[in-house]
Amino acid sequence: MKIKALIAGVMLATTTTVTAGGILTNTNQSIDFLRNPARDAAIGLDGVYSNPAGVVFLPEGFHFGFNWQYAHQTRTIESTSPFLALGKKNNGRTTKTFEGVADAPFIPSIQAAYNTGNWSWQFNFSVPGGGGKCEFADGLGSFETVVGNIANQLKPLGAQGYDMDGYMQGRQYYFGFQLGTAYKITENLSVYGGLRLLYGTATYRARISNIMVNVGDDRYMAFDGFLQSAETTVDGGLSQVNAGIAQLEAAGATALPQYAELTTKKAQLEGTKQSLNALQKYSQGVNLLCNQSSVGIAPIVSIDYKVGQFNFAVKYEFKTQIRMKNESTVFEASEIAAVNKFRDSEEVNEDVPALLAVGAQWSPVEQVRVNVGYHHYFDKDASWYNNAQDLLDHNSNEYLAGVEWDLNDRLTISAGAQLTRYGLSDQYMNDMSFVVNSNSFGFGGSYKVSDNVTLKAGYFQTNYDHYKRENYPAEGFADDFTRTNRVLGIGCELNL
Repeated sequence: MKIKALIAGVMLATTTTVTAGGILTNTNQSIDFLRNPARDAAIGLDGVYSNPAGVVFLPEGFHFGFNWQYAHQTRTIESTSPFLALGKKNNGRTTKTFEGVADAPFIPSIQAAYNTGNWSWQFNFSVPGGGGKCEFADGLGSFETVVGNIANQLKPLGAQGYDMDGYMQGRQYYFGFQLGTAYKITENLSVYGGLRLLYGTATYRARISNIMVNVGDDRYMAFDGFLQSAETTVDGGLSQVNAGIAQLEAAGATALPQYAELTTKKAQLEGTKQSLNALQKYSQGVNLLCNQSSVGIAPIVSIDYKVGQFNFAVKYEFKTQIRMKNESTVFEASEIAAVNKFRDSEEVNEDVPALLAVGAQWSPVEQVRVNVGYHHYFDKDASWYNNAQDLLDHNSNEYLAGVEWDLNDRLTISAGAQLTRYGLSDQYMNDMSFVVNSNSFGFGGSYKVSDNVTLKAGYFQTNYDHYKRENYPAEGFADDFTRTNRVLGIGCELNL
């Protein structure tokens, strides 16, 4: 029996970011990003996150910004498995679609800076990782496929199919608190150094319930009742086999072919009984509740240089080492490597990769600013559970471009786009936590209500590719992964 695969599938349920950026990194930390994601060399208060060295070039005084974002995402997996055809609800089909809905109704961020002389003292609060809850109301293909596999292996004992209910939910937030200082070395050159503290919190729930076994003629028996009946049948068979072996041994006929046949059948029945005993532990289904939390800290450095109509900036965020501590209902089955990720008191590697961001801004005229940017995530240098980073073909890369136009002294509009490319492989992808390559665009504007108050609004949408893997992990199995993502945001900036 492959009950180990069933438990591994349940326990691996995870969720990832519902917003923009790398595999574990959110970069949309302001409304300015939503309306033009190429902010890596822009001079503005949002630079507290995207270009902190450039913030020192803002006017002297206190600057404060608050941003609110709402993100809605779907995750769709079309799974193919020969075992799905045994499911009552699948009508003999081997392909089934599973959809998860991820909502992040409140993604806040705060930027603050105090500029005086050549110095800029800065603070940023954001959600640079996670940021929402994903729910698969019908579970996942990996859940149901393994239940179908169990039903297939129980066919010699009378099983002809299965029925079940599945469910998975994951919620994950990484709250970031960033403090730093920028210094203007010359009128054209500045540098920045700071630290970001990350507090990670996550909750995972998974359930496989109401498992039923089709025993023929569209009659279904509860899984625990079927196991008890099957065990009774196996015990009866063992009694008959043992009696036959004892008779042959008493007659000294151990060399006869019948004796070898009986000993072989005895070994088979004992193996079946052992498998049934293992399944008894899960006869009522599987329920998981795991809470995780951790704290990590990492330095951030940045440089900004202005020359003529151009501005250039570079930012490097060091890797944040994260070790999530589990509080879980999972205490046993530690011999299963996948289960250990959610075992109670286990520490799980969830590093946030280092990030290199490079940007340039060009102002052909005073009212227009053209931006380009590049992000490189050092995914393969991070440490993730079970060394998942080694399964990637290469690090993640993003390419960004946008434009901002001051229509007048009060109204500014902007738009931009972002291309995200991951180093995905069949071995890395799974239906419980996945990303796919994407193309994003955003647009919006800001309106200066007064000399001190500016209101902002933006919309950001990501169009995802499909990642398809065929005959994985074996012939006849396949998956098609894709997602949707839409973000709305409003913000307010005060300059005093």
